Amino acid sequence: MVPRSKVKVSRKSRSKYDQLREAISKLTSDGDAVRVEYSSQKELNSIRNVAYTYNRETNSKVKSTTDASEQAVYFYVGK
Repeated sequence: MVPRSKVKVSRKSRSKYDQLREAISKLTSDGDAVRVEYSSQKELNSIRNVAYTYNRETNSKVKSTTDASEQAVYFYVGK
């Protein structure tokens, strides 16, 4: 058995959340927030997992807050 981190991937994986990852990477602590609309709780969980994974991989402090009435989640950089 080999740890998955040791396996080289030859092709770049594409995700429907690539634009979200790119937008999150451009956030600054004194800048704007990113607004993402969702249609279900499952989609909201997937969107938040993108941010949590980004935080873990880059040691960042991207946070989120949800506006349930508008079915939108906002991402911003904590201080």
